[in-house]
Amino acid sequence: MNVNYIGKKTVVKDSFKEYTEKKLAKLTKFFGDDFDVVVVVSNYNEVETVEVTVKSQGMFFRAEKSSDDRTISIDIVMDIITNQIVKNKTKLEKKFRATAGDFFEQVDQLEEHQAEELVRTKKFEVDVMDVEEAILQMNMLNHQFFMFRNGDSGEINVVYKRKDNNYGVLEPIVD
Repeated sequence: MNVNYIGKKTVVKDSFKEYTEKKLAKLTKFFGDDFDVVVVVSNYNEVETVEVTVKSQGMFFRAEKSSDDRTISIDIVMDIITNQIVKNKTKLEKKFRATAGDFFEQVDQLEEHQAEELVRTKKFEVDVMDVEEAILQMNMLNHQFFMFRNGDSGEINVVYKRKDNNYGVLEPIVD
């Protein structure tokens, strides 16, 4: 387990790191010791926000919580992540078996932006997967869309969640 801490407008103390790592150690029953974690702790107007992203074998789990105490936030975040893992356990087992020895690396999605102006551009690696896998990744990241390289066509596709709670796929027309 590799854990990186980022403090935004706050200092991440060793006591919090120890507490967090005890909580994260429970994830070894799902991933063994082969996973990376980024813990971002922010403090704005006395509100502590803890965001945890767990990455293992190309799969991402992410949750964040704000409260007046970062230890309460980490407890809630770990419950959310554990529930995500358990909910998707059979799909994850299928994915891990199917890709044994050949794991892909994934980078965060584009951040939301205002319609009137472009506020951020982000470059990231696009993984090869099927549509079902892309939908799983999108849901685990709790995003509205997910870009991937379609394993069948080799083209860049985007899956998205529709207002009717179904899913759509955007595919390019290649001349």
